[in-house]
Amino acid sequence: MSEQVACLVSDLEPGAALQAELTLADGSDVPVAVVRSDDGDFYAIGDVCTHGEVSLSEGEVNGCEIECWAHGGRFDIRTGAATELPAMDPVTAYPVRVDGERVLVDVDAPMMSKENA
Repeated sequence: MSEQVACLVSDLEPGAALQAELTLADGSDVPVAVVRSDDGDFYAIGDVCTHGEVSLSEGEVNGCEIECWAHGGRFDIRTGAATELPAMDPVTAYPVRVDGERVLVDVDAPMMSKENA
């Protein structure tokens, strides 16, 4: 695994998101939305909405979903699955681990589920 520090725990209040630019093993950068659910858990998904190509980290977090600010599409922050039209395609979900104050994300090991396989 190639975990990278995406942010600090103190950077995100519950119900908030921020964008982190992380680097893949091939050297290319990938924008990631680091999201803290209302219950305080951390998740990471691709930051670009699959419908409108805008930043999801600028959207509103409600429970375990984030809503795209441009057209209202929603995504499950746990799996990346699109949960509300007009978004139909999932975004990538990444493993997250909290180590003390650091929120670590592994963009080289995207998680696959039935929703985004």
